[in-house]
Amino acid sequence: MNTQENRTCQTDVLIVGSGAAALNAAVQLRQKTKVLTPAPRITLLTEGMNCGTSRNTGSDKQTYYKLSLSGDMPDSPTDLARDLFAGGCVDGDLAYVEAALSTPSFLHLAQLGVPFPTNRLGEYVGYKTDHDPRARATSAGPLTSKLMTESLEAALRATDVTVMDGYLAVDLVTRKEDGRIRVLGVMALDLGADPDCENPFVFVRAAQTVWATGGPAGIYRDSVYPLGHHGTHGVAFAAGAAGVNLTEWQYGLASVDPRWNVSGTYMQVLPSFISVDPDGTEHAFLEDYARQTGTDMQSLVFLKGYQWPFDSRKARDGSSVVDLLVYRECKMYGRRVYLDYRRNPGGLAEFPFSTLSAEAQDYLGAAQALFGTPLDRLRHMNEPAYRLYLSFGRDLSRERLEIALCAQHNNGGLEVDLFWQSNLDGFFVCGEAAGTHGIYRPGGSALNAGQCGSLRIANYLSAHPELLRGSPEPCPEADRILNRETERLAAWKKSGASSEPLAALQKAQGIMSENGGPIRNPEKMRKAYDELASMLQNLDRLIRVRTAEDAKDAFLLRSTLISQLMYLSAMQDYLACGGQSRGSALYSNPKGECAAGLDETFRYAEDGDAHKGEIRVTLYNDGQIVNTTRPVRPLPEGGGFFENVWRSYRQTGNCTYEQGERI
Repeated sequence: MNTQENRTCQTDVLIVGSGAAALNAAVQLRQKTKVLTPAPRITLLTEGMNCGTSRNTGSDKQTYYKLSLSGDMPDSPTDLARDLFAGGCVDGDLAYVEAALSTPSFLHLAQLGVPFPTNRLGEYVGYKTDHDPRARATSAGPLTSKLMTESLEAALRATDVTVMDGYLAVDLVTRKEDGRIRVLGVMALDLGADPDCENPFVFVRAAQTVWATGGPAGIYRDSVYPLGHHGTHGVAFAAGAAGVNLTEWQYGLASVDPRWNVSGTYMQVLPSFISVDPDGTEHAFLEDYARQTGTDMQSLVFLKGYQWPFDSRKARDGSSVVDLLVYRECKMYGRRVYLDYRRNPGGLAEFPFSTLSAEAQDYLGAAQALFGTPLDRLRHMNEPAYRLYLSFGRDLSRERLEIALCAQHNNGGLEVDLFWQSNLDGFFVCGEAAGTHGIYRPGGSALNAGQCGSLRIANYLSAHPELLRGSPEPCPEADRILNRETERLAAWKKSGASSEPLAALQKAQGIMSENGGPIRNPEKMRKAYDELASMLQNLDRLIRVRTAEDAKDAFLLRSTLISQLMYLSAMQDYLACGGQSRGSALYSNPKGECAAGLDETFRYAEDGDAHKGEIRVTLYNDGQIVNTTRPVRPLPEGGGFFENVWRSYRQTGNCTYEQGERI
């Protein structure tokens, strides 16, 4: 059977995604290649232009992390690279590129109209964020990344880049050449096709493919990722793309509806934490814990503002005790947890600010916020943070806000090299899909990384126009994949299974959240892996497809299951190699320690620096998952003698690989 006829699109560069990284890749590449004759064809393919994390997420004041651009604090690309590298499990060359390109990437956004604030002298002032030794952070408000995507999309619409909106990437089409795998394009599901159509697929053939599909949001149920963002790591893994640092995530407290980080001011104004039993009984569980252990819980709540991600180093006597107490209320006691901004902790008419730590007192005093209720303090310190929830139909002056400990960002992802090319030829990765972060990262550095990585790709491809010409030759590899997917879809439609794909997907997400989230029990992870592997193996008998939405969910389920197995495999292998709790993950260990008054579930040992010089690489090979480790690539030396650099730049644009640099 060959159903491919008339369902092929030809382009030179295909960019998959529509977040800030994808849009920047398209805008920068077109700007840099428009002088070529002929200019390469660039196509952007997306499930939905308005879907994704960049467009639909934020915090109290969403942070963009960059090189310092104000005041007299000394800073340099070397300093920034060292701080990024210090997070552990970070390749030094990638850290240096993200440092070197942070200023041009940031200024590009400012020139496009993103309203980053300046002082009266024109400086882009900064503040300090989590894991940040300097005040490098800036913000355009709660919706920084949304403003970025809007400005970048406006720039994109002014170009001739083709936008294919309403297509879900379901396969990479590849070919083996000289022992390596080359990506020839993407097989995509047309989401607007008739549900009864036998061939709702389109093969988009490209000389180069840029993967900017965000993090693997769909693997978790307890998630602050927007509902419209799923991630497609499984598609890349299935084609042979390597994953790195899949063990490393950020989890943090977030509202459930809407999904939003409750970081920064949302914590610094000291809201009341209330949990509620199914029968309606309420518990002031933070105050209960404070009385039981003598802990200054309100000072810890304050610290959650800029120590927002759960951190195993702070889980015994630091601010992350708050995360564990919320987790315990939800997961172990079956309660729902709420923030109440209408009353002070303990129901006090006036909060006793003198009982807070000096740090909290000084901060709130400087903000002139030593008064009133949490809501009064919130509106005084950050009115946009209050109005943000109003825009979602949630009035914090009238109702409580339900929260949970949620997955927020994957510090790992797909492996990339110096020019953000993966281990597959012709396949570049940027944004959260690229695994350029390690155990820790400064808050807001992900937005910087996405802009720098996409600019790096554009610089490389524009310097090598010989790579930008697609082939018109027949592609039998696409025929085989198309036949396989049409047969698979036909089988799902004929299936007598009772489960809809969405229900199966939600089940898989629940399994992952319960067993592979911030609290990781070795035995539970093993059982979860086996259960998810069984779901993938029996997928054709597990689900039935009746509608176009079912078809989309079925392919998302397949990709998600592959991703979940890759991530759980990496977590288990890390433990097998002697790893312990680090970053935003607590691995239960009965020989460890836990905070006073907490359950045995939270007993753990810290990894320290034992494995921070390693990168864990995970590969999916014909259904088998293989984990290996390699040393981090060291920090390179920056700078250089100007005339030598200038000569090299005139010849190559300094966009060439040296021996051994390609992964």
